Amino acid sequence: MKTFNPPRRVDGRPDMQGYWNRTVTSQDVEAHPEGYGVQAGPSLVIDTPDRNIPYQPWARELRKDMVERYISPLASCSPPGMPRHVYAPGPHQIVQTPEYLVHLLEYAHAYRIIPMAAGPHVGNAIKLWQGDSRGHWEGNTLVVDVTNSNGLTWLDNAGNFYSDALHMVERFTLVDADTIHYEARVEDPTVYTRPWTMALALIRNKEPGFELLEQACHEGNHSVESGLSVGLKPYRGVVPPGR
Repeated sequence: MKTFNPPRRVDGRPDMQGYWNRTVTSQDVEAHPEGYGVQAGPSLVIDTPDRNIPYQPWARELRKDMVERYISPLASCSPPGMPRHVYAPGPHQIVQTPEYLVHLLEYAHAYRIIPMAAGPHVGNAIKLWQGDSRGHWEGNTLVVDVTNSNGLTWLDNAGNFYSDALHMVERFTLVDADTIHYEARVEDPTVYTRPWTMALALIRNKEPGFELLEQACHEGNHSVESGLSVGLKPYRGVVPPGR
């Protein structure tokens, strides 16, 4: 990765504030062709031989039928969860203070507040849509440790999934004035055979006067009703074998 000396805030930390656009589709984190209403895209997985998610056999079989059995969690306007929050549709905004970094989405009004002070995660019994994040700086890279996900969301529209045992380590690095390189190490020993890593880029939105708008998504919308009418079930997460 090329070396870049980023602009800095008064506290000396890299300044990532501003509006950002994703560069990938959230249709499928694995490679997929173009289809009806679907933009083709490469795999975001960078460290497995076939660049696919290393599912355990039972999980790979479930993944094949996921979209035929369940309504997408986002149909009910739930938060996208981690790491999908980073590549969800629409623009993003990052706001920084010395104590916190706030990552807002236009999509589903989702947000995450990342404490930058050292401290423990919340208790294991507490499960959250967006997980519990704790951030720190390693040089010019923002490193975020994420635990306590509730396992009720997917990685994408294709039904790639994880459980509430998810643990992630995210790394945000400004590689030039207008590009954030993002990597996430994803670990869930109840679903995957090994940890794996995804990577993508966020590009700065330079539109003059730009701001996030309200998205017209609400609970009880017709997406859920339509799914139920054709026999799909609400997604309530998975219970891995042995649990």
